[in-house]
Amino acid sequence: MNDHPKPARRKKTPRFEEIAEAAGVSPSTVDRVLNERGSVSPATRASVIAAARKLGVPRLLPDARHGLLRLDVLLPDNNTPFFQRLRQALQNASQLLDKRIVVRRLILPEHDVEAMCRAIAHPPYRRHGLIATVPDNERVREALHKVIAEGVPVATMVSALADMPKLHYVGIDNYRAGRTAGYFLGRLVRRPGRVLLLSARLDYRSHIDRSRGCQEAIAELYPALQCNPQAIATHDDPDQCYLAVARALKAGDDLVGIYNSGAGSPGIEAALRKFDMAGKVAWVGHEPSDEHRQYIQSGIMDLVIDQDPDNQAISALQYLLHACGMVEVPPPSAPNEFRLYCRENIWQRRYLPTAP
Repeated sequence: MNDHPKPARRKKTPRFEEIAEAAGVSPSTVDRVLNERGSVSPATRASVIAAARKLGVPRLLPDARHGLLRLDVLLPDNNTPFFQRLRQALQNASQLLDKRIVVRRLILPEHDVEAMCRAIAHPPYRRHGLIATVPDNERVREALHKVIAEGVPVATMVSALADMPKLHYVGIDNYRAGRTAGYFLGRLVRRPGRVLLLSARLDYRSHIDRSRGCQEAIAELYPALQCNPQAIATHDDPDQCYLAVARALKAGDDLVGIYNSGAGSPGIEAALRKFDMAGKVAWVGHEPSDEHRQYIQSGIMDLVIDQDPDNQAISALQYLLHACGMVEVPPPSAPNEFRLYCRENIWQRRYLPTAP
């Protein structure tokens, strides 16, 4: 009788059949991918290599993709400080990528839905991934559904689209940002009155969610305060912001707070100074821009919510590169974090480094 223990079995190397089962393809396809024989679609190639990597195949695996990887980023023609910084962040991040990865940034007219749909659904070349900042309407949804059905990974950035589970969203939780604005407005004001809600656009989910969050937080926490039933669309225009604030101040002396979910802040500042209400009305907005830094330091503005466009750009690209099999680590599934800035911690550096 042999009492010697049997030597531990050497771990079995995954066979092509196991990799094929994990990737949902045939063993012959696995052979073509791992031995680089014949033509295989980019999506299948990425799936096989991901399965082989997960199973621990002890060999040098080929690149997930042959040729160029073409990624499109569609952005609105919006020249606010936030979108300027976002475009700059995308450019900086793209310059660090492998030369095989081509990122095309396409700036689209903000009110031209037809142009947006064409750019989404009909690219002039084979596209491998799409990032889009678009309004939430039926035609845009249909165009995005078409792209997703073709197997192209798609992410929306800055503003989400409701009820599209296969669409990845990169950005902050805009509803929570709005609630945060409402919470601090209620803490800042010292008397009952009205809070004026201003919004850049009423067709972008980000602005809808911010306004709703602010309204609901104030209604729940501060019953002595009242908001306008629907945010006033100003389209990031300082003149429109000025008129909205001026009308509210002319209507009576009970305006105690302003929440602006978009841009156009010079108009708000001008109206508050015109009616001698600078520093007497609590004011919360978005982005630690150069103009907002000046308003906060002078005591006219109280708080800004930072969406961190730099991190949004990196997270969006990371999602596409992971979906295309170019990087192993996926981006976080939770929304991006947002930060709050007031007089005590506002940026001392330029928001737009290239600005004169």
